[in-house]
Amino acid sequence: MRTCEEPRPPNGQSPIALAASQSEYGFAEKVVEGMFIVVNSITIKIHSKAFHASFELWQLQGYSVNPNWQQSDLRLTRITDPQRGEVLTFKELTWQTLRIEADATDSGDQDPVTTPLRLITNQGRIQISLKRRTKDCNVMASKLMFLLDDLLWVLTDSQLKAMMKYAESLSEAMEKSAQQRKSLAPESVQITPPAPSTQQSWSQPFGVSPNASSIGQYFDKHDMKESSYHLLISRLDLHICDDSHTRESGALKHGMLGGAMQLTFRRMAFDYYPFHRAGDACKHWVRYSEAMETRGQWAKKLVSEFQSKIEK
Repeated sequence: MRTCEEPRPPNGQSPIALAASQSEYGFAEKVVEGMFIVVNSITIKIHSKAFHASFELWQLQGYSVNPNWQQSDLRLTRITDPQRGEVLTFKELTWQTLRIEADATDSGDQDPVTTPLRLITNQGRIQISLKRRTKDCNVMASKLMFLLDDLLWVLTDSQLKAMMKYAESLSEAMEKSAQQRKSLAPESVQITPPAPSTQQSWSQPFGVSPNASSIGQYFDKHDMKESSYHLLISRLDLHICDDSHTRESGALKHGMLGGAMQLTFRRMAFDYYPFHRAGDACKHWVRYSEAMETRGQWAKKLVSEFQSKIEK
């Protein structure tokens, strides 16, 4: 993989639907979603201006799960609401070992001596939730949760500086991609559902279905109001060490050695909602608390003041 100077256009319609000569969520999509994938090892190499990186995964498994993230009957791994014209699907990816390595490229902008950045983790998993329109299979919202158990990471100060440079080199491309996503985002989260298609019509019994209300309630319980990305680490032990052997030994002449620092984080979580608007409700957030209500009122006040200034 290689980073792009300018973000690519959206992928458009589902390639599975196009290959099956259909435009709606149908049999071909269900068959592909029901596949259980097992890969012994995967290597991904990423190249950019400032650095090149590699991701190695061992014993990767991908499968469908129910809304409670348990393997079950495939018919229970999707929730379809004909009234909305939307379908929810749930996936899980697990692996035994993940190895990440990054190093600076041979460029004059980088330091002549750099230390490769390495990270090796044990078991982990990714939980993916997708909400799509049954009419054209377009993804309307997604939720991605990256879950890690105990993580031990040893960093030198030069590696920490290199990591900051790598993040800085990617920030521009990420900002352009974020601007593209926001420009293509729907104007409102409440999207009017399309009219039921022919496929939905014959799958429904004649007259009003008695289970329509229960299906709607079950759909609302697991619905994604907006796209979000989450990272949860059960325990992180971070060791930062001074690699004084790469420097001039002026301090060593006075009997001073390099220092070290250990940081321990428990249940560290990051939640990112890229499409959330200032002043909108936050009750559907993963870690919602009453403190957000005060923040929400403060944000609404700022938004109203801003709008009044714009109108003037």
